[in-house]
Amino acid sequence: MKEYGLFGYPLGHSFSRAFFKNMFAREGINADYLNFELPRIEQLPQLIAEHVYLRGFNVTIPYKQAIISYLDELSEEAQRIGAVNVVKVVRSGERTILKGYNSDIIGFTDSIRPLLQPHHKRALVLGTGGASKAICRGLEQLGIEWSYVSRHPSLTGGDGDGSFSYSDITPALIGDYTVIVNCTPLGMSPNVDAAPTLPYAALSPRHLLYDLVYNPEVTMFMREGRRFGATVKNGLEMLHLQALASWNIWNEQDS
Repeated sequence: MKEYGLFGYPLGHSFSRAFFKNMFAREGINADYLNFELPRIEQLPQLIAEHVYLRGFNVTIPYKQAIISYLDELSEEAQRIGAVNVVKVVRSGERTILKGYNSDIIGFTDSIRPLLQPHHKRALVLGTGGASKAICRGLEQLGIEWSYVSRHPSLTGGDGDGSFSYSDITPALIGDYTVIVNCTPLGMSPNVDAAPTLPYAALSPRHLLYDLVYNPEVTMFMREGRRFGATVKNGLEMLHLQALASWNIWNEQDS
């Protein structure tokens, strides 16, 4: 039986395993999807050596950037983004080759595109981790200018429309940025009462708030946005779309 899985820490919030196991059962696929909850990335080589039937895995918080140094090959898109959320495991004789990809960008752009309106020209991207890099690339593809918001904006290294600290986010600035994407884990179960610090009262029906968190279904970030008329969406559809893209990557024939 082939194995696939999710690599990250912690993983109690993730729905990926249930999604893939349901898909395998529905499609009659003889495979299993496991959670590899490892507190240290240095444990990865041993895990791959022990799981000889492992053919691919997803990568989540906090390893989307750190895993790159463990890979043998990197797709052009993943290299450009600087983050990986899909790894294909190729067994060739006694060699094991790890190939890194990024399917977050596919999941995000396909998920948010139907919600975009002509006035959605500029976006605030909350957080600067591995997921946010794919989001920024996706926003560029959608023709939307972006700026990072971080606790340490001088460290973002972003090449968008500048970067801000949370203390910079005034009601007037919120009015100029009608798309806000939360790429932080704030609000993720079990810490459901947390949310990014923003002047939510400055939001309006012109705003679109997108939260990569999908557990709980409605985060505090989304709840505050909805309270002031904004359109809101969580990251569950993005998860499903990037998961299907992952499956295609794992099963495509290498040239």
